[in-house]
Amino acid sequence: MRGGLLIAGTTSDAGKSTVAAGVCRWLARQGVRVAPFKAQNMSNNSMVCADGAEIGRAQWLQAVAAGAEPEPAMNPVLLKPGSDRRSHVVLRGKPWGELTAGDWTEGRKALAAAAYEALAELRDRYDVVVCEGAGSPAEINLRAGDYVNMGLARQAGLPVVVVGDIDRGGMLAAMAGTVALLDEADQAHIAAFLVNKFRGDAALLAPGLRALTELTGRPVLGVLPWLTDVWLDSEDALAIARWDGHQRGSGATLRVAAVRFPRISNATDLDPLAAEPGVAVTVTADPDVVAAADLAVLPGTRSTVEDLHWLRENGIAEVIRQRAAAQRPVLGVCGGYQMLGNTIHDDVESFTGTVPGLDLLPFTVRFSAEKSLARPAGQWRGHDVRGYEIHHGIAEKVPGQAESFLDGLRQGAVWGTMWHGVFENDDFRRGWLTDVAEQAGVAWSPVDAPGFAARREAMLDGLADAIEDTVDIEALLSLITGGVPAGLPRIRLRQDST
Repeated sequence: MRGGLLIAGTTSDAGKSTVAAGVCRWLARQGVRVAPFKAQNMSNNSMVCADGAEIGRAQWLQAVAAGAEPEPAMNPVLLKPGSDRRSHVVLRGKPWGELTAGDWTEGRKALAAAAYEALAELRDRYDVVVCEGAGSPAEINLRAGDYVNMGLARQAGLPVVVVGDIDRGGMLAAMAGTVALLDEADQAHIAAFLVNKFRGDAALLAPGLRALTELTGRPVLGVLPWLTDVWLDSEDALAIARWDGHQRGSGATLRVAAVRFPRISNATDLDPLAAEPGVAVTVTADPDVVAAADLAVLPGTRSTVEDLHWLRENGIAEVIRQRAAAQRPVLGVCGGYQMLGNTIHDDVESFTGTVPGLDLLPFTVRFSAEKSLARPAGQWRGHDVRGYEIHHGIAEKVPGQAESFLDGLRQGAVWGTMWHGVFENDDFRRGWLTDVAEQAGVAWSPVDAPGFAARREAMLDGLADAIEDTVDIEALLSLITGGVPAGLPRIRLRQDST
């Protein structure tokens, strides 16, 4: 089998990443050598590959689903927003520079060329490449420079399946409108639709799907159900607060409040905590919620100094100080850890120079132009721990004033580390949470439950099962191997002379 496919969506968070992961896993189970691809991600949620390259977390997960080694070609362009008008650019896994809204037109030409080259490389080495679009292909204001959606589809000759989130409402109109807004050449690549997140009686939806096919001349390949137990690594912060508590066990509950920074990054660090029975995770910007929790977490951020300023402005900084003084647990991860130190010297990320930290752990932070990208390993109280690092800030510790904690520090009830991903280590996570529960005075203890990696594998298999059960597999494979169908009709929003 040889071929490719682009999975687009009517909106951001329609389920493109999840569907792509499921298709990758289903193909891999058929013995197909499959790789994921996303030409450009705009996300502060990233991962480090074995070679030290940085890619979007969604493509890393899709590679895991495909049984392929994650590599920078799978996400050649990663934009990490530092503000509403400025993004740090990671090109083929390494820092490339920054782009502002004003210089985006020229900058994207080089990025597009790199993306097309990366896709060609993957198609040479794999049987099938499952591509994921970004946002919606109907963002026609961006079409001239697009190399992620229809620009990619036309350059690589890919058929496009449009995924719609029916849980939001208005899905049928969004699907038809997505096609109708495109010009004739782009419409020719839109080959089919796929409904996502359906709850209820599918028979009630059938008349609408038939009408959609009659109107557009394009089939609906299937209706994927709402999968309660699937909450895979999110590409952005839209999905991080959807842990609904179904995974919690009986008995004492350890309440965790994670601060929702304006530029939160790598929020998937919290997923293993949310998956742990008896642990309830809330993502919040409410100081009262942070104060009431058993554990407060300052997660990663793309803008440490700006988000520290925000923390002070909305009163959470004072809450964190009060917690530390009362010996109530606080954890900082990467950017959140940097905030816990004495002083931050930053002439690289925020260009603000020297600013005071929260002064809760004995170290200073100095930002380096060189980004640290690594996959470190260590131990904590006999537990093996593996993680990953993505940061410019370097912590310079004051010797002998606090207990070591992984690469970071612990003093009283305040803990900090630069390492992401550490809570995916099951024994470490449960041992550390046991200590935290004792500090918080909560009678929580771990129970026998599947580990986090096993749960992730079960979720990926559940996705593949759902695709096999609800999608017209023969039609999907025909698109993958046969390419863009001929003779797809054009939809017109209005009568014109063409």
